[in-house]
Amino acid sequence: MSLEKAINEDIKTAMLAKDKKSLEALRAVKAAILLAKTDKGSEGAISENVEMGILQKLVKQRKDSATLFQSQGRADLAEEENFQLSVIEKYLPEQMSADEVRQHVQDIITETGTSSMKDMGRVMGMASKRLAGKTDNKLVASIVKELLEK
Repeated sequence: MSLEKAINEDIKTAMLAKDKKSLEALRAVKAAILLAKTDKGSEGAISENVEMGILQKLVKQRKDSATLFQSQGRADLAEEENFQLSVIEKYLPEQMSADEVRQHVQDIITETGTSSMKDMGRVMGMASKRLAGKTDNKLVASIVKELLEK
């Protein structure tokens, strides 16, 4: 089942259960998907990689907002963001551990024969494609830097 269909089904379920908090998060995901589908060049359809990118973007936004609210002493708003984060994360594939990411990045470095920070962009490009939706790009970037600086 596609992500959009799963979201629509879960929206119906949340509406029937009168679960307003989950419904808000699900509608945010649906809105982001619809925006991506209507963008120029998308021709009304988006790939699974684009869907995962949308989910990761929404997760990052929720994490950043929760951190900001927490630092400003607004635990009530931070709690709301964390709840929405937990709802959205259910649709992402299981996230890879740092060790798994390190192994994949090491494989990419070996394949491409890179050895310096000059090649970081090429390694990041390949890693971003291979690990899309499976891990945070911040983690990938820090591991690439670590391995290329050796």
